[in-house]
Amino acid sequence: MIEVKETSLQSMLDKAIDEAKEKQTSQLMSITKKIHKIDPLLFFEAGKKLAVDRTFWSSTAEDFHIAGVGSAFHLKAESNRLEQAETSWQKLLDEAMIHNPYETPGTGLVTMGGMSFDPTTRKSALWKNFSHLSFTVPNFMLTQWDDTCYLTINIQAGKNDDASELADELNEKESMLLHHSTYLPEGAHIKANQEIEPDEWKEKVKFATDYIKDNNADKIVLARELVVKLTDKAVASSVLNKLIAQQPNSYVFAFERNGDCFIGASPERLVRQDKKEVLSTCLAGTAPRGKTRAEDDRIGHSLFNDEKNRSEHDFVVQMIRQSMEHYCRAVHVPDKPVIYPLKNLQHLYTPVTATLNEGYSIFDIIGKLHPTPALGGVPRDESLAFIREHEQLDRGWYGAPVGWLDSNHNGEFAVAIRSGLIQGDQASLFAGCGIVKDSNPEAEYDETNIKFLPMLSVLEAER
Repeated sequence: MIEVKETSLQSMLDKAIDEAKEKQTSQLMSITKKIHKIDPLLFFEAGKKLAVDRTFWSSTAEDFHIAGVGSAFHLKAESNRLEQAETSWQKLLDEAMIHNPYETPGTGLVTMGGMSFDPTTRKSALWKNFSHLSFTVPNFMLTQWDDTCYLTINIQAGKNDDASELADELNEKESMLLHHSTYLPEGAHIKANQEIEPDEWKEKVKFATDYIKDNNADKIVLARELVVKLTDKAVASSVLNKLIAQQPNSYVFAFERNGDCFIGASPERLVRQDKKEVLSTCLAGTAPRGKTRAEDDRIGHSLFNDEKNRSEHDFVVQMIRQSMEHYCRAVHVPDKPVIYPLKNLQHLYTPVTATLNEGYSIFDIIGKLHPTPALGGVPRDESLAFIREHEQLDRGWYGAPVGWLDSNHNGEFAVAIRSGLIQGDQASLFAGCGIVKDSNPEAEYDETNIKFLPMLSVLEAER
């Protein structure tokens, strides 16, 4: 990492161009500054004017948001993806010219992206624009934490660039992003829903229960797809706005690739890194919310004491503990879960904290944790083999890690559930549930319908 003390954009560009001339290749330059408060969603919406892909991340419980526009660096990998990602990211950090006087997570050089659920699966046409792993360093990035906003500009400076001209161009784009939009446009609304082979899916659930009863696995997670037709092209900023408002205690995200947008609001953290401290959480075991406080408490009490859900939850807790112990010390797990309420659902929740050992990174944790029993099954290899052979869809990025990491050893990844892939005036929504030996196909089908609600509610609300 080339640390730069100058705060002038043009002076940094001069240095970057000099580096590019010396190395005979482009030089990545990153400069961060505090700015006046601006709505990250307005910044995200204004990014459409640059006709480039955008990225968005929000931790609603912490009032933390990152909005990215364009790509100064795009990291893609199809095989050995986590190893390639870590190597490429570290090389980028070593060579980048960075000015960031702040310790705030999500500032400085930041990359945002995700990966597919299963890299061994051939991608379907639905996911043609999404690599098995894809991260981008935005050209322009707005970070908001509480009431403070930061703007980061990332640019590849070439040996033949003119610093003054490049600075003028960047300043013009910055002004447009910060001052162009004053409102979010209205979006389309749902015109029709199409379930993808629901009866066949129920038959797969029955087949999975028989497979489990024959002692081939303990649990298998099966997902299904719901295609939603809209009255017009969806507006990603409007969908994000409604997800933030309607899904507290969730990670709201959007990743655009060539016009397609993978978007959702996941309550499930995979792993968070704060320097050497890491946190993972188990969110497994699901029930609906009640219409009254008394009904809600009754359902929560029933969930907490339900043998199937507690067993499903414990599968995940033990896997997270064992995974953490490979790369961490001081692993701590509470004795029992608590109820974690969301707008439409409530879950069993257990946090797992630890300290990362020297020589390991967040990529090591991701590789060990994914897929959790809540998204794959138990044992992992047997359940994944069943999913590959029998599931009716290409999950793409559904159920996989999505998130961000920065140049100060901070980062956070969620499991991309409660999500959908928007393509123009159509959205493919995804939901799954854990199948065990006593699972009832109709009950599991009903559970997936509940899990579709977060995305369906915001699309239906776009009126």
